[in-house]
Amino acid sequence: MVTGKKKFDSHLKEFEEALRISIEENLRGKFESLEAPGEVLTRRRGRPQGSTKENPKVSTTIRLSPEVISAFKSTGTGWQTRIDAALKDWLIHHPPRKTLTKI
Repeated sequence: MVTGKKKFDSHLKEFEEALRISIEENLRGKFESLEAPGEVLTRRRGRPQGSTKENPKVSTTIRLSPEVISAFKSTGTGWQTRIDAALKDWLIHHPPRKTLTKI
């Protein structure tokens, strides 16, 4: 059973070394951005507020054909942004006509 004790001792030494390094970094101020428990509790739940751009994007639901979705998803991350860009490009070449609505 000597091997079990050696394994335990090596894990304990690794833990002690990691703890020592953590304490030293803390004393040097490396982790000065840590938050107090009270600050953590005051955070708002849910999705973050997001950007404060002048013209923020609007969340919507749209139904697209499976071919369109798979083609854009196959291009990797950012596929929704590329759909937005494609629709903006389409609007440049096909400006919407103004129509009068009857009230």
